[in-house]
Amino acid sequence: MKLNNYINGSWQEGGGADYAAVVNPANGETLCEVKLSGKQDVDEAVKAAKRAQKEWALVPAPKRADYLYEIGRLMKERKEHLAQVLTKEMGKVIEEGRGEVQEGIDMAFYMAGEGRRLFGETVPSELQDKFAMSVRAPIGVVGLITPWNFPVAIATWKSFPAIVAGNTFIWKPATETPMMAYEMARIFDEVGLPAGVANVVFGSGGEVGTAMIEHPDIRVISFTGSTETGRSVAELGGRHLKKVSLEMGGKNAVIVMDDADLDLAVEGILWSAFGTAGQRCTACSRVIVHRDVKEELEQRLLKQMEGLTIGDGLDESVKIGPVINAPALEKIHSYVEIGKKEGAKLLAGGRILEDGSLKGGYYYEPTLFTDVKWDSRIAQEEIFGPVISLIEVDSLDEAIEVNNSVTYGLSSSIFTRDVNQAFRAQRDLDTGIVYVNAGTTGAEIHLPFGGTKGTGNGHRDSGVAALDVFTEWKSIYVDYSGKLQRAQIDTE
Repeated sequence: MKLNNYINGSWQEGGGADYAAVVNPANGETLCEVKLSGKQDVDEAVKAAKRAQKEWALVPAPKRADYLYEIGRLMKERKEHLAQVLTKEMGKVIEEGRGEVQEGIDMAFYMAGEGRRLFGETVPSELQDKFAMSVRAPIGVVGLITPWNFPVAIATWKSFPAIVAGNTFIWKPATETPMMAYEMARIFDEVGLPAGVANVVFGSGGEVGTAMIEHPDIRVISFTGSTETGRSVAELGGRHLKKVSLEMGGKNAVIVMDDADLDLAVEGILWSAFGTAGQRCTACSRVIVHRDVKEELEQRLLKQMEGLTIGDGLDESVKIGPVINAPALEKIHSYVEIGKKEGAKLLAGGRILEDGSLKGGYYYEPTLFTDVKWDSRIAQEEIFGPVISLIEVDSLDEAIEVNNSVTYGLSSSIFTRDVNQAFRAQRDLDTGIVYVNAGTTGAEIHLPFGGTKGTGNGHRDSGVAALDVFTEWKSIYVDYSGKLQRAQIDTE
């Protein structure tokens, strides 16, 4: 099967004849081939989107929302199918696949509700017989660049607010996970979304992504991916005066205080660190633990890690699936070697798994380091794999300082029974998301998602805040006095 672009309401081969294999990371088998598009394909998609946007913006927002309700309904009907496809091409266990599809369903219904809100403001004027208000206006054609680790959820975080706000979009999914974009394009088509509103262009970031950022008719770029790539997107987008929304890396920490419920903390750490094989921007890769409970926490973690099953995510009994590809395996293992050289103590894991039923796939053993220095590379740099570093501290103040020492600022967590410590942590942890007595993952679609420092540039996905990326504020003044009134002058 070959996946081609979806442009102007139809499937198009476009220019060039190159395709890339899409591989199941659980066993190395080829699932399909995906089109490697170029600048010409982006140009065609933008032309279609630009033509469609003028009419789409005139459709009343509640009517635009009706399409999202239908998209959500179809996603709900096909939830199991979508989850199965997701697991095959990305590797996360099927339970997580179902959860991710549900996140997309939730976003469809949530953003559909915004079709009857899209709130602006009315404010009093300083002059008599004058009305003042602000409204949200669509921006035009927007570009969406999404990653492989959440190929449905993140795409819906971006495309659904863009749709309801009256924009049209060009979506470049990751080349590793195009099958989910294909499935979503089929749904867009089946609900009758007008031609040109949704366009999917497959290809690499260097070719398709760059062409999107440089295209003069794409007004917004919404990107999720690595911090290194995000910087390049911001630089290039800035030269073209585009609005650029970035959601990038993380080096997230769970703080475990001496009064914590350790069973609950262990459960939260394992879920945060090893879910999606650690390939989440919100994954826990640091555990900042109070000295008084460090050894006990280590032993409890080791005991629970022994029971983690590793394998093909389609097996309902498996808890940890593969990582995405061979380069990911190599990167993870290189950081484990770095940790050893830095003097950290390896308590468990640290191996590439390739025997028996795991042969042909990309599996890494869940890994636990202890006695990690807060400023070491494995405690500062994003590994993006199933590796935890335990860092010992003496107080909450020290724990907060260690948490805030990294260049990222996405998610953090604290386990404590002390309400005063919990509220101090909420205030002082410098991340965009803070959890109390939960792990570092578990964001819900009706709150903003994103981070500070090297994680983002101030914008947010999800929640009402997502609309700020895809709308412009327009201020409107209506003077019904019948005469010229000059603001700030004719106020006496």
